[in-house]
Amino acid sequence: MRQFLAFLEKEFYHIFRDVRTMMILLVMPIILIVLFGYAITTEIRQVPITILDNSKDELAQKTINRILANEYFTLYESVDNIDDIHTLFKKGNIKMAIVIPAQFADNADSQVQLLIDATDPNEATQLSSYASAIITEQLLSDKRIAIETLTAGSATTHTRITPIVHLLYNPMMKGAYNFVPGVMGMILMLICALMTSVGIVREKETGTMEILLVSPLKPIYIILAKAAPYLLLSIVNIATILFLSYFLLEVPINGSLWLLVGISILYTLLSLCLGLLISTVTETQQAAMLISAMVLMLPVILLSGMMFPVENMPLILQWLSNIVPAKWYIIAVKDVMIKGLPASAILKEIGILAFMTLFLIAVSVKRFDIRLK
Repeated sequence: MRQFLAFLEKEFYHIFRDVRTMMILLVMPIILIVLFGYAITTEIRQVPITILDNSKDELAQKTINRILANEYFTLYESVDNIDDIHTLFKKGNIKMAIVIPAQFADNADSQVQLLIDATDPNEATQLSSYASAIITEQLLSDKRIAIETLTAGSATTHTRITPIVHLLYNPMMKGAYNFVPGVMGMILMLICALMTSVGIVREKETGTMEILLVSPLKPIYIILAKAAPYLLLSIVNIATILFLSYFLLEVPINGSLWLLVGISILYTLLSLCLGLLISTVTETQQAAMLISAMVLMLPVILLSGMMFPVENMPLILQWLSNIVPAKWYIIAVKDVMIKGLPASAILKEIGILAFMTLFLIAVSVKRFDIRLK
């Protein structure tokens, strides 16, 4: 154990004396979390919604048909009460709910409620605009649907439909609610996977790995000593990001802080295993950085839902996104941090990340042992 601690101390000295490495590890997360741009707005299609029809009259049915007769929305299922709507929101099955009040056709000022998941503010803005435009178009372009003329004796009244929008989880439509979880996933992947793979490959490239292996220290302890500093530095970055997010960007932590940190540590371990795996298939630092950029960074940015909604991608890309760890991590962080859900609500994401971690540990250690014998 004394030898292991001495080697671990050497690794910390090696990292701290490299100014460029320290800039990447500690300064870059702060810069990204403060200056990361606004999420790119993209067109949305086939968004799953639910409908609560308390009226069930002819005008309500015509309104529903008009909303569903377009490429933007698809009906996930109809519900009978407001509690079912909140359950579907918490499970992530829907992005928007439409609530039609009782006696819809009989009211002079009928109000259609739009409940929208605003964890992604750009998507919520588009959903609100699309749904409101469709309902308004009813009023202006099709009198048989938009303005239902009701005749009671000699009196004639016109029904006016008004959409009322309620933004859930992010009522102020702040972009930070969306990009903070994404930046966390990107930073932890960059620091853990990229720096671990480069650090180990650097030892092999300079020939010092062979010197380390002939020391009394077992190879597995050498690998643990290489990974431990990045794990500790990642925990520091997690604390820094959460601190800046809460106090500077005013992003709330509605769920358990310890659960959020626990998920982040699990994701960090997974990223370390990815870095170890990359180090087993590369011989130079340039190759390790190239593979990390192509195999890790691009999928994190493009396929994790960080910048582009996964559900709007082609089917094959949606399938590929399931093997991107950052996707499940970002979903779990949003559910805990923004929605305030308990651990029971993210068991699926935790299970997938844990399985990926165990699988990568087994593959990485086996391949590393084969290469060093």
